[in-house]
Amino acid sequence: QLVESGGGLVQAGGSLRLSCAASGRTFSNFAMGWFRQAPGKEREFVGAIRWGSGAKKYADSVKVRFTISRDNAKNTVYLQMNSLKPEDTAVYYCVVQGRIRVGLENPGDYDYWGQGTQVTVSS
Repeated sequence: QLVESGGGLVQAGGSLRLSCAASGRTFSNFAMGWFRQAPGKEREFVGAIRWGSGAKKYADSVKVRFTISRDNAKNTVYLQMNSLKPEDTAVYYCVVQGRIRVGLENPGDYDYWGQGTQVTVSS
């Protein structure tokens, strides 16, 4: 089970921090990350972090502004979002791999999805 929190309404230029706590099993060595989906658009990759190495990957649209981190002891991944723009408005989904996979950027690379949390950035 993945429980997300931290979404909400913020003005452009502001910041939000999303959290995703995984429970029910241990996800050591498996990647966790975030996707988002805006109204009328396809779900898109935001960023991911490999649990074992800590290696990170970001979408070009959020690189520099967003940072992924994790707390192994809490089985939790975070997404710090700074300098938010109206185009960042979307439902953000936490994702977890159920086994080690090479890919990180496609929805099919992940086995578990959270329920989503709304992020709205006003101009």
